[in-house]
Amino acid sequence: MRTVFNILLFGCIVALVWICFTSIMAPIRFDNEKTIRDRAVIARLLDIRKAQAEYAKLNGQHYTASFDTLISFVKTAKIPFVFKAGELNDKQLEDGMTERKAMNIINKAKATGKYDDVKKFGLENFVRDTMWVAVLDTIYPRGFNADSLRYVPFGGGSQFMMGTKNDTLRSGAPVFMYEVKTPYTTYLNGLDKQEIINLVDLQEKLDRYPGLMIGSLESWNSGSGNWE
Repeated sequence: MRTVFNILLFGCIVALVWICFTSIMAPIRFDNEKTIRDRAVIARLLDIRKAQAEYAKLNGQHYTASFDTLISFVKTAKIPFVFKAGELNDKQLEDGMTERKAMNIINKAKATGKYDDVKKFGLENFVRDTMWVAVLDTIYPRGFNADSLRYVPFGGGSQFMMGTKNDTLRSGAPVFMYEVKTPYTTYLNGLDKQEIINLVDLQEKLDRYPGLMIGSLESWNSGSGNWE
């Protein structure tokens, strides 16, 4: 009888140890997996931010709320790149020479074929040429898949929510805003449900978006991430 009791007692002890172990490790495992997923989602959001920034430069500072438009832009658009060679020396700067003046002199020489002023002002090696280069080859690494921009990592095919808003400041100046976001429940799906509930509840109590996002439609923030 005592043997049976000892076996049952040992079994209870093992069960209690296991329960304690899992209760300690479960949050740790959740946090570790969340960190991995957070990093992947943040990386994708930063890729979207790069695309929106270049899109705005070529579209009057307006952003786009359409992933179709943004992805097409990344695949086909070209952006200006200024090739620079040579710098104005102290003597040229003291004499009032500026880059704009220097380029006016050089462009005039190219148009007329007369380079006397170029030599006079010592601008023979001063070059400022604008080249148009593909967005895809400029802001992303080789082999980047532009079609992936819309999809949330670990989201099972879910897409980011993206919106834009144009407003006017009190001064009358226009301001253009955008935001891209995805909730925790999308990319943490499959992890401990209670941990996700606790995480969402905490963010809502702190009046924060329960997920990851860049930009804001409430106030202009230059596309900053809510983790930054």
